[in-house]
Amino acid sequence: MRIDLNADLGEAHGEWSSDDAAMLDVVTSANIACGFHAGDALTMLRTTALAAERGVVVGAHLSYLDREGFGRRAVAVEPEELRAQAVYQLGALAGACRATGARLAYVKPHGALYHAITTDRGQAGAVVGAIAAFDPSLALLGLPDTLATELAAAAGLRTVVEAFADRAYRADGGLVPRGEPGAVLDDPAVVAARMVDLVTTGSVEAIDGTRVAVAADSICVHGDSPNAVAMAQAVRASLAAAGVGVGSFA
Repeated sequence: MRIDLNADLGEAHGEWSSDDAAMLDVVTSANIACGFHAGDALTMLRTTALAAERGVVVGAHLSYLDREGFGRRAVAVEPEELRAQAVYQLGALAGACRATGARLAYVKPHGALYHAITTDRGQAGAVVGAIAAFDPSLALLGLPDTLATELAAAAGLRTVVEAFADRAYRADGGLVPRGEPGAVLDDPAVVAARMVDLVTTGSVEAIDGTRVAVAADSICVHGDSPNAVAMAQAVRASLAAAGVGVGSFA
């Protein structure tokens, strides 16, 4: 058995920060902010350089243009404009990767955009169209069985699905909204045990105590979550102890 471990990095901006160097010692794929919700040109260069040094594969963490809301607010943007913004962000991160020797291999939308493309055809089509036009070898990382993965597959793009180590699940397989009690998990031992359970059984305990099936090629630990590094370390160690290999899907 084998699983990828990813984290959202390069998000230094205002009150938001993460220990990117420490996380890059643990994860196998890094979703790096492209400047629209967090990060900037210098942060992209520094983070891609750290990833290259460690052999960590890089993904473009695309977002709505929403630095004030950290990309977690819905933004009314026409598909044509969103497609252009996505191409712009891909170009920025690809340039940083080229300059530092990092490998750009996939795209993972961030926050509100990540959720919008699961059901909104215009938004999903804009993101998929941007990837296909920019570099069709890039994979799309996201939730399973969504409109985005359907459109990506139809466009000939590779799709990769992920589960979340530090988020609680509802009985229907969706994530518990961040504003609700128990939505965000931060106990390394609890998170690690849940991820071993998920990888070895294909299911996890939902917030109501029921079991829910969760498909995953990759596990995400948010870089800005409480105890992020400790959680990532615990997840990786526990997976290894259970005989599960950890390596990038790319």
